[in-house]
Amino acid sequence: MSKLRILYVSSEVDPFLNTSKIADFVRALPTAMQERGMEIRILVPRFGSINERKNRLHEVVRLSGITIPMGEEEKPLTIKVASIPAAKLQVYFIDNEDYYQRKYVLNDKEGAFYADNHERAIFFCKGALETVVKLGWAPDIIHCNDWMSSLVPLYISTHYQNHPIYKDSKTIFSPHNSAFDFTFEADDLIEKVKIGDLDEAHLGSLAGGNYEAFIKIGAEYADKIVSLENADNSRIQSIIDEHQHKTYDDSCECARINEIVNGIGGKSVIIIRFNPDTTKHKGKKLPLLLSDKIKLLVNTIKEELTKEDLSFFTHY
Repeated sequence: MSKLRILYVSSEVDPFLNTSKIADFVRALPTAMQERGMEIRILVPRFGSINERKNRLHEVVRLSGITIPMGEEEKPLTIKVASIPAAKLQVYFIDNEDYYQRKYVLNDKEGAFYADNHERAIFFCKGALETVVKLGWAPDIIHCNDWMSSLVPLYISTHYQNHPIYKDSKTIFSPHNSAFDFTFEADDLIEKVKIGDLDEAHLGSLAGGNYEAFIKIGAEYADKIVSLENADNSRIQSIIDEHQHKTYDDSCECARINEIVNGIGGKSVIIIRFNPDTTKHKGKKLPLLLSDKIKLLVNTIKEELTKEDLSFFTHY
């Protein structure tokens, strides 16, 4: 039986860059999945604050020569790679001199949000998918984390839907509560997002040009939404509720999961519907830090995978 291949796309991963809880999550979950025998790849932007010498990044020469369409321009893509020694995880870094060679990540020295962050996100999503094509590594599942990766489900569902690398891939989108208060120029955003025969009919959710617009496009095109810590964020929760029905009974949920499993070729898959916010002790909900939620999720997965009698659908 072939290993399940999972691609994680994220703005950051510990220990290379850690400015938010996203970095911890994208370190912990892939590590746990790899320990259970799954094949993992992680893709992140190569922000300028990442120390290449300290982290032993090196350019992947065989993946050179890729250019990414950005409106009327074609911008060169450089791909670098490093590993997380303790976890033996391979991480690929998407780099471009115009977008990522800056001392700061999303905000400048004075704390102002970079006006071209939308372009940086678009280039990252396009570059990540082209990197995987160049690698020739077909993922079964693509787990996209927060707004910077939210365009990946759109591209997989449209431009790459019949591509041999992605034709069987399923996407998961996880917002992480990293909202920003900035509005991009809508026409420029739409124009830069386009690729191939993708037209404005697919991009209505981006019309607002803000954080919510990116979350909307990710939620609209993803096969599955996994909300991690947004129950108290009305900006995001209303969008998630629009696309993820929370009143499914188990039979309906099983039918949806069955479609996903069939779509990835009938590989052996255990589906766990997990909500750490409902964890209780003596009848009372437990307030958990994100690190505790990740540990609980990892332990839950490990527990399920050691059971001899595995039911198809486990509900937590």
